[in-house]
Amino acid sequence: MPDEDTSSAGKKPGWLRKLPFLIILAAAVLGAFLLRDQISFEALARHREALIAYRDANYGLTILGFIAIYFGIVALSLPGGTVATLTGGFLFGLFPGVLFNVIGAGTGAVAVFLAARSGFGASVSARIAAAGGVAARLQTGLRENEWSVLFLMRIVPAVPFVLANLIPAFVGTSLTRFAVSTFLGIIPGALVFTSVGSGLGEVFARGETPDLGIIFTPAVLGPILGLAALAALPMVLRIIKRAR
Repeated sequence: MPDEDTSSAGKKPGWLRKLPFLIILAAAVLGAFLLRDQISFEALARHREALIAYRDANYGLTILGFIAIYFGIVALSLPGGTVATLTGGFLFGLFPGVLFNVIGAGTGAVAVFLAARSGFGASVSARIAAAGGVAARLQTGLRENEWSVLFLMRIVPAVPFVLANLIPAFVGTSLTRFAVSTFLGIIPGALVFTSVGSGLGEVFARGETPDLGIIFTPAVLGPILGLAALAALPMVLRIIKRAR
């Protein structure tokens, strides 16, 4: 069932409803070229002492500024989400760093979802349903297994974060389900990368770069795949029931 806010959004002129998503699209394209070197691990290494000094002098403002920047990176689909997560761990430790990372990334993802759904989501969803065929069957399957698919897209690291924000908007996912699955589903990955970020002080001291491949080690990937299997269980049981 669509959320109540879609009815009010439908009363706006078409160009006005599409404007936020078009701004995000333009920002993503420009950011990919202009900010690639500005939001990077190398930039974090260069400015680490200044960041630490500012955090120590203005802890509350640093928290607000960090969450706002992380929100902007995700909401505008800019490059640097992983670096932002590492920075959260570097500045605030595993906890409360993981909390700030989840807030920034989660609220930014909800903003992208709302912009995409308001601008093009309803029309794309309707066209898929009207066209029929494989795409319509896939849409129906996604809706029937919505919770499982949403959690899988967040938990399994193979799905790009941007696509996990856009696909639900284009198939008619409700805001409540998207928000709940996003905030809960990104916690495992956020814990891993925030933990890596919390140890960046030693990495900087050695002049090295962090090993982001840690997420694919058995000790980390095993529990994540276990969560993915748990999320997929209702979908699997539904398929088995139909087969019988």
